Amino acid sequence: MKIEDFFNRPNIVDLSFFNFRNAITAAYFANEALEVQKVNGNFESFFPILGNVTNIYFPHILEQLGLPGAQIEEFVENISRKGFVLIPEVHITIDGENRVFSLLSTRTHDDAFSYLNGVQGQFVDRTEEWNLKKEREQLLEQKLHDREIIEEKSRQLEDLATKLAKYLSPQIYQSIFSESPGQVTTHARKNLTVFFSDIVQFTDLSDTLEPERLALVINSYLSEMASIALECGGTIDKFIGDAILVFFGDPESEGDTEDALKCLEMAIRMQIRVKELQNYWQKQGVSRGLHVRMGVTNGYCTVGNFGSEQRLDYTVLGSPVNLAARLQAMAKPDHILIDETTHSLVSEYIDCHEIDQIKPKGFARAVKVYQVEDFRSDEHISQRKRLYLASDHVEVNIIDSSDIRAAIEELRLIQLDFEQRLNQD
Repeated sequence: MKIEDFFNRPNIVDLSFFNFRNAITAAYFANEALEVQKVNGNFESFFPILGNVTNIYFPHILEQLGLPGAQIEEFVENISRKGFVLIPEVHITIDGENRVFSLLSTRTHDDAFSYLNGVQGQFVDRTEEWNLKKEREQLLEQKLHDREIIEEKSRQLEDLATKLAKYLSPQIYQSIFSESPGQVTTHARKNLTVFFSDIVQFTDLSDTLEPERLALVINSYLSEMASIALECGGTIDKFIGDAILVFFGDPESEGDTEDALKCLEMAIRMQIRVKELQNYWQKQGVSRGLHVRMGVTNGYCTVGNFGSEQRLDYTVLGSPVNLAARLQAMAKPDHILIDETTHSLVSEYIDCHEIDQIKPKGFARAVKVYQVEDFRSDEHISQRKRLYLASDHVEVNIIDSSDIRAAIEELRLIQLDFEQRLNQD
């Protein structure tokens, strides 16, 4: 006789199952044929739909609980081949509520009691844990989604800011997007140097050139003039067709004299650049080239936002602006005129001579007018950029002066092209 014959089988099974009686998990014990022999109280309370499961094939129980076929096959295969199985996520609907369990099972072996050889396992309720995990994943997913939205909005704002920058002077653009926007939301009375320029007989030119050619010419002119204005520290107020309005002294100023000197340096550079580009413009159909008149004044102006609720313009108002436009109109082509206030600030540094005395409308007294030649200092003149080069065989005219490195690279490519042609010949 075997030792197991001396003991009551049901009692031994109950004893071996003692630890699972009061467990918080739904525990079961099945024989080697996977027929359920014992379940604890939680098994019955967890799955009331099952009723009495004694001697029921356990995979059939899983099927009745609604497990998909793949998980049932996984259970049978692993318990047979490996002797244990762990299915971390089992979804079971109980009374209309979806609950989540982990199913752990392993084969048992007992040398003394053969009827204890079988499969012992338990369902662990992971519903709360799974819900928390799901909430966490949803929060993470929402966070990632929100981040994508923020990044997309940031890209849109960057694109908008880039487009907006083309419509504003850099100084004004920086003021608008700085931490102290009050610089552009208030009006102020400031002493400014005002520059106004206009192309001679531009109306005739616009009537004779094709729209594409006209756009090419005027855009190249304005681009070059704007680059020089920014290099010299000027605030570009606006383009009015071919006319340009620039002022110095707001939002930053280095003093009245320095602002006036910067403005005249800008004007002189502009005239030089216009001369350099004459051949280019003539090739575009401007037979007589472009000739520009310029006027510069100094005085107190009101600067700030002006306009309506729908559209604002950061600009300057005052008699110096009107006088600059008047001086520009009376200047000879390719010349610069200044008023006597500007002359008093710069006469020590710049050669200029009086040419007239006018009394503009709205002015109480006559204003002396001076024509500008150039700076007195040869050292100052020699420091200017030279963008036009010509010799007996080669003429180089850099249209886009904003990127000299790119122009040098283009010249290098031209050199390589010429060298290849020479080698072919």
